Amino acid sequence: MWAGRTFVPEVCGCARGAQRVLRCDNRNDNLSILRSRGCISPKDFQQLLGELEQEVERRRLLGPESAARKALIASSYHPARPELYKSLQDAALAPEFLAATEYSTSPGAGLEGLLQRLETVSEEKRIYRLPVFTAPFCQALLEELEHFEQSDMPKGRPNTMNNYGVLLHELGLDEPLVTPLRERFLQPLTALLYPDCGGGWLDSHRAFVVKYALGQDRELGCHYDNAELTLNVALGKTFTGGALYFGGLFQAPSALAEPLEVEHMVGQGVLHRGSQLHGARPLGTGERWNLVVWLRASAVRNRLCPMCCRKPDLVDDEGFGDGFTREEPTTVDVCALT
Repeated sequence: MWAGRTFVPEVCGCARGAQRVLRCDNRNDNLSILRSRGCISPKDFQQLLGELEQEVERRRLLGPESAARKALIASSYHPARPELYKSLQDAALAPEFLAATEYSTSPGAGLEGLLQRLETVSEEKRIYRLPVFTAPFCQALLEELEHFEQSDMPKGRPNTMNNYGVLLHELGLDEPLVTPLRERFLQPLTALLYPDCGGGWLDSHRAFVVKYALGQDRELGCHYDNAELTLNVALGKTFTGGALYFGGLFQAPSALAEPLEVEHMVGQGVLHRGSQLHGARPLGTGERWNLVVWLRASAVRNRLCPMCCRKPDLVDDEGFGDGFTREEPTTVDVCALT
């Protein structure tokens, strides 16, 4: 966040897009789209409206339900690793990560120098990797996450695609862990790596841990993120398979013609643009836990919603919301779409 600036959480109206369809159900363009997708009879249309109404209500309750879970966890949950709930310490971070951050904040730092301090997975796709956390910190975080999973506390799941995992803001780890990670360490890197995507203007995030295991979620379909940038860190445990794969930007018609596969390495993070199409191959054996941080810059998304690619129509929300603000910060060029 910028000094002296109040962050006002908002979500784009497209995040409650079912409402828009319900309000405009008599428009010819909407009817044409629905017919082309199999909604033909009045019965079909009424069934669709019923499903949309349920989705509107589900999304309306997301904020209040999350706030209630967070309050109950804060008052009743007893952590296994209470030291994690203190401010993030340099000792938790990999030496390579600290070195890259130190370089990025030094006078005269530039992209070419930073690229010498991390791995370029794909120059074309602008995907990078470097160690983020130490092995002991990954182990401690996993112990805490498993302890929480085994507790009787209510649990909100990361999103509609991941059925297993933890929302870090509900667990109380946003402020001590993710916010300093974004503000102190990631932003200096992203300012050099992604200046056109708001990398120097990150002011909010959504952070969650996803879990993959046999008999639970094993893979993740192709998608793009509601974020300007994404950090994906493998925390463990022991596993085979589950590689990330990347296509082009979601606007590209042949985005998955030749996907790029990236193997997970425990403690290491993969940085990529949120608009990059990606997914996860099926897990072979074991368990895989990953920390995913959606990094957001209102300077970019206030102009163009990354989900609907239009000027956002804002609705008040709780917490960071979807990273929009009604107050206009200094704007930057919207990330190139090709």
